[in-house]
Amino acid sequence: MQNQNHQSAALATDKTSGAQIDVQAKRRKLETYGWWMVAIITLGGVINYLDRSTLSIGNTTIQGQLGFTTIQMGLLLSAFSWPYALANLPGGFLIDRFGPKKVFLGCLAGWSIVAILTGFVSNFVSFYIARVFLGIAEAPFFAAGLKAAQYWFNAKDRSMPVSVINTGSQIGNAIGPPLLTALLVTFSWRTMFIIVGVAGLVVAILWWFFYRDPSEAEEKIIMSGSEEEDEAETPAKSKHAVREWLSLWKLPNTWYMTIGCFMIFYTVWVYITWLPGYLEKARGLSLKGTGWAAAVPYIFGILGVLFGGWISKRFITRGMKPIVARKIPIVGGAVLSACAVAPIAYVDSFGLSMVLLCIGYFGAQVPIGCIWTLAADVADSNQVASLGSIQNFGGFLGAAVAPIVTSYILTKTGGSFNLVFVVGAIALILGAFFYGVMVKDRRTASVAGK
Repeated sequence: MQNQNHQSAALATDKTSGAQIDVQAKRRKLETYGWWMVAIITLGGVINYLDRSTLSIGNTTIQGQLGFTTIQMGLLLSAFSWPYALANLPGGFLIDRFGPKKVFLGCLAGWSIVAILTGFVSNFVSFYIARVFLGIAEAPFFAAGLKAAQYWFNAKDRSMPVSVINTGSQIGNAIGPPLLTALLVTFSWRTMFIIVGVAGLVVAILWWFFYRDPSEAEEKIIMSGSEEEDEAETPAKSKHAVREWLSLWKLPNTWYMTIGCFMIFYTVWVYITWLPGYLEKARGLSLKGTGWAAAVPYIFGILGVLFGGWISKRFITRGMKPIVARKIPIVGGAVLSACAVAPIAYVDSFGLSMVLLCIGYFGAQVPIGCIWTLAADVADSNQVASLGSIQNFGGFLGAAVAPIVTSYILTKTGGSFNLVFVVGAIALILGAFFYGVMVKDRRTASVAGK
């Protein structure tokens, strides 16, 4: 009888081992699929930021052809950001409620059509309206990417796919200046808008045919071994009520993250909206020269986003709490960027100013992926996209303010960028303070919010 029991135990062990092997194989297959989805979302991010960059690249050409003033250009450069910020609020709620597939598809197709139509505008009002609708359509992009990453990756592995998704914006920024400048010079600024819009429609088709949410059984495999395992929700059963969305505004962390994001994004968008103009007007580069020189800091931005995701995952692997592992890159990157940005306009050497621009943008991008992943660490599983979008709402209020404040400073100082970069550095330090000092562990925040 004893021998028979040993044989049964051995068989059970064999069966268990076999099941574990099957689960591991299935997990690898699911992870591979998840990474393919990340690739499509990242490609969408590239197009997303090419769309945003078209006006910055065509800034002086459009201003000259359509007769816009510097203030009008500042208003146009910010016209995208205000509606983008506001649309983040319902956007995150809709993604948590209905999932990323339909919402992201509608937005991707929507912003692509708007980009095409922008190629036909003829005056300030129509241009402004087009930028407003572009902002509304693009708003849910990063929240959709965060939600898809929440579905397909567990908490331990999520920082890298979220950071990779965020590199899409930096790839778009990096290839945007030379690519869009080439389209502008070869064809026209109108054709430039139309081509980028058509590219977005192609990505929308890819998304519709290839993306799906994981099943309940697949999600359990994905989350196995993670702290989320016991509380993971099946996407098909996940519900999200308005009162749950409203409850986020009662938590101190929501406000601190929103303000911190405002400060960091302010300086990022000084780069995105005024870097080509700075290189042309303050450094005397030609249009073609500006296209290539403006790409260099954005290449460092790609490295910054990836570094932030990598170092955060490294910290977690070594046993650090996720919220701390996110905060260190956010704070460290913001402080590094502030130190590089502050003296840029006071440097005579063009080479040294480019080095500082690259270090500044690298540092400013280190926090980006971690900012989004932090929302998944702080929020409940059915509120991740909502908190991420509220935080992004604050970020794009900063993005909206940045070009207007910059244009005002330039107008009042006769075109000097000195104060522009100093203000950007101060904003970065404030952002580091709110994330580093004010944001707390979500359990502490929940108690404080009651």
